[in-house]
Amino acid sequence: MRTVRNSLVGIRVAAVAIPLLVGLLLAACAADSVATPPISPGTPGNPREVNIITKDYSFLPPEVDLVPGETVLLHVINGGLVVHEVVIGDMTVQDAWEAAEAAVANPPPGPTPLVSVPPAVAGLRIVVESGQRVDLLWTVPVNPGPLLIGCHIPGHWAKGMQAAIRFVRPGMLP
Repeated sequence: MRTVRNSLVGIRVAAVAIPLLVGLLLAACAADSVATPPISPGTPGNPREVNIITKDYSFLPPEVDLVPGETVLLHVINGGLVVHEVVIGDMTVQDAWEAAEAAVANPPPGPTPLVSVPPAVAGLRIVVESGQRVDLLWTVPVNPGPLLIGCHIPGHWAKGMQAAIRFVRPGMLP
């Protein structure tokens, strides 16, 4: 009888203590703590670091926040098993790289063919081998139109390897 009574007391204490503990934890999390600080635009002397991770066949994050005119230090990390690239540009740039890369799809054995597009539609291109990281300093255009990030290694764009660029104001939360 005593064991049953002790068990019931323990259940009643737990029934009160657990919701109280959960409430305290939620209140602590909701306090003025921000997991990600507001965006402070980078400058040439103090660029903002932006990570872009490539995987088979996606980008992380799926949307990159940039401030027009800021200077960023892009860290492109290939976490995938094959070579990937980051091409930043509008749809004209993306279409140009897709056509250029398609022309060399399935090359004969040997070195990877060199691919290029005319400078007017080149955008920004960073090629990263599996397991590597490439860093690049870049100044975001001041008056950008819509820009995308794409990978045009043959077949990657068709598999959805693209990410959005969102232009934000300084001080916004990512």
